[in-house]
Amino acid sequence: MSDASRAGAPAPGAGVGGFLRQRRGRRLLVLGGVVVLAAVAGIWWYMSGHESTDDAQVDGHIIPIAARVGGTVAEVKVDDNQVVKAGDLLFTIDPRDYQTALQRAEGDYADAVAALAAAKAGVPITSTTTASQVSSAGANVDRAMAGTQAAARDVEASRARLAVAQARLKEAQANATRTARDFERMKQLIAHDEISQQQYDAALAAAEGARAAVESAQATIAEATQAVSISESRKVQAANALVQAELRTAKTAPDQVTVSKARAESAVARVEEAKAVLEQARLNMDYTVVRAPMSGRVSKKSVEPGQVIQAGQPALAIVPLSDIWITANFKETQLRKMHPGQRVTVSVDAYDRTYEGHVDSIAAATGARFSLLPPENATGNYVKVVQRVPVKIVLEPGQDSDHRLRPGMSVVPTVHTR
Repeated sequence: MSDASRAGAPAPGAGVGGFLRQRRGRRLLVLGGVVVLAAVAGIWWYMSGHESTDDAQVDGHIIPIAARVGGTVAEVKVDDNQVVKAGDLLFTIDPRDYQTALQRAEGDYADAVAALAAAKAGVPITSTTTASQVSSAGANVDRAMAGTQAAARDVEASRARLAVAQARLKEAQANATRTARDFERMKQLIAHDEISQQQYDAALAAAEGARAAVESAQATIAEATQAVSISESRKVQAANALVQAELRTAKTAPDQVTVSKARAESAVARVEEAKAVLEQARLNMDYTVVRAPMSGRVSKKSVEPGQVIQAGQPALAIVPLSDIWITANFKETQLRKMHPGQRVTVSVDAYDRTYEGHVDSIAAATGARFSLLPPENATGNYVKVVQRVPVKIVLEPGQDSDHRLRPGMSVVPTVHTR
């Protein structure tokens, strides 16, 4: 064997050791691969049973406090970050204007009550008065009826007198005709001196007397005719008076009672109105004292003594730290196995500790849908973006007993889906 061949051959005993080392290396490599695969499988198993997000924060109620009436702030009893209990005094408003309004409302209410009493008393008085008016109207009706009957009798009497005058006129006309004829004969006789002058004068006087009687009868007829007209006019007036009396009796009295009752009802309405104004004045007086509606910490105080504020103007806010929760915005792809009741571990950025909680509910829409300007995807330039859905997480009782969590803090919740 040449030197070259001897140089390439392994030394005695070196082949077995190398083989063993190679075999051991393969085993370590396989073992390492198994460990890596187990680790990957473990990580996959762990991650597949947990969903986490860093898009989450602490939420809570923030109650804005504002006065319900305007005015000058008299006192401020709290400072920023002060702990208050429900019913504690926060600040007061100068009550003098509202005290004056309350006194005026009390006076108006008393006046309305007195007016109502007078209106109610007026109803029976009006009823009695109208009853008397009805009786008086009845007497007027009786007098009108008597006047009508008397006028009717006057008409009849006037017509009778007219008939008598007409008969006398006929008689006077007949006498005038006879005496006129006698006088004509007397004229012929006196011309032949067949009668005396005395007889002629008597015939003339008789003729003239007959004519005068006719004229008197005609005047009497004219007077009787005028009397008939006057009597008939009086009869019409008496009939009209009767009708008017009956109308007053039928209409005036009920209307007066109705008006009196309407006044009483109006007085009742005024009392109710004055009572409402009085109640509002009392409420406004109470509203000058502003108290805490619930327990919590005072925040964002912007009211100072002497400041003039308007009704509804924000003065401060109260944050009840005993009622907080976590709002976590999970991707829509993370909600596949998530449901209410699942355990949650919450890591808070501000503190080196974790909190235990559970999923309370899942929002009904994505956060984008509740934004001020929701995205419009019907423009033709659609780009698919993974949406996030708010999930409410509630801490277990006693987890934040020291109330260290504050609304707005950043947290990282991990939901155990398995």
